[in-house]
Amino acid sequence: QMNANDCHDPPKYWTIHGLWPDRAEDCNRTWHFNVTEIKDLMSDMRHYWPDVLHSSLNRTQFWKHEWDKHGTCAATLEVLNSQKKYFGKALELYQHVDLNGYLLKAGIKPSSLYYKMTAIKEALTNFYGVTPKIQCLPPEEGEKAQTLGQIEFCFTKDLQLINCTAPKGESNPVQAHLKLGTEELSVCDDTLPTYYPSEVQ
Repeated sequence: QMNANDCHDPPKYWTIHGLWPDRAEDCNRTWHFNVTEIKDLMSDMRHYWPDVLHSSLNRTQFWKHEWDKHGTCAATLEVLNSQKKYFGKALELYQHVDLNGYLLKAGIKPSSLYYKMTAIKEALTNFYGVTPKIQCLPPEEGEKAQTLGQIEFCFTKDLQLINCTAPKGESNPVQAHLKLGTEELSVCDDTLPTYYPSEVQ
């Protein structure tokens, strides 16, 4: 879909997908996205939180979706209770986690050689002191390797890093499978060789 969506040069770094409350009861669905509230954040938003799927006017469709679906629920926390705070805090957490910088330090970078998923997991856990949730695109027909797709970090309500583990007795299929474009991401298989491409072909 890249050409249709004028995504000729996809970013060569990890970008933000969203900041999602786990269990959100009080979502204010009438609170509509207003791009002028985040105008001070625009250059960072375009850089770190780009919409690579839709070539909408000003490319705000992705942010609108994230606000409507997740931001209006996250806003029950005082620290996230406005569009500016929600998007600003997500950018701040992204900078704080610095996944791009850390993976490079650990020598984990896009390559035509495969990685062991356990090695990636171990490196991240050692550095952050918590276990993130690593998601992959499963192998395509006739291939043996999965492709690294998304790395999810979990936070407490005070926005401190914690382990990403599903609460006992609660398997939430909605969270296990995330649609990214048309491809389906699921939790990576520890036993499969893992491909970390510079760009998905």
